Amino acid sequence: KASPSKGVLREHFVPSEIAASYARHGAACLSVLTDAQFFHGSAAYLEQARAACALPVLRKDFIVDAYQLFEARAMGADCILLIAACLDDAQMAELEAQALALGMAMLVEVHDDVELDRALRLATPLVGINNRNLRTFEVSLDTTLRLLKQLPPQRLLVTESGILGRADVQRMRDAGVNAFLVGEAFMRASDPGAALAELFQ
Repeated sequence: KASPSKGVLREHFVPSEIAASYARHGAACLSVLTDAQFFHGSAAYLEQARAACALPVLRKDFIVDAYQLFEARAMGADCILLIAACLDDAQMAELEAQALALGMAMLVEVHDDVELDRALRLATPLVGINNRNLRTFEVSLDTTLRLLKQLPPQRLLVTESGILGRADVQRMRDAGVNAFLVGEAFMRASDPGAALAELFQ
């Protein structure tokens, strides 16, 4: 719905409609922001999206405490996001263990070589590379292409941020990247699901 760097992205925001549209047009998973302060998200949005389709749902938030994992499970989330820049190694390991105990998957997000090295100490196969520099908000797809070379083959890479057109998708696919977390490009479209189908056709 909104972002700290771009403001409100979508005025007409009905999570159930958007989720159903994504499901119809081939999405593999939903990512729902629940952070209210910076992204205008809500737990209710995740619950509405969960009820609208059968796709697995990722709770996208600043997870720093185990209580938030119980919240996520109660909302209906299947997966949680851990941002390496916000957590130390002990916190990440503890949160991963709790997520697994609750039957949830975990996507660990990194931005640079140091964070990737830390993420690879975890058991989760899901590694998200955020192409946005959190300090400057600048976006470069080269971040994914550079860090990709350090990723073991048993890990699944998800590229995040900066995927705005089919040329971006093709550039990633040519490098062997086949999982994408896209938000802004779809939220700005009149029909997010149709925009998804067009981007990945």
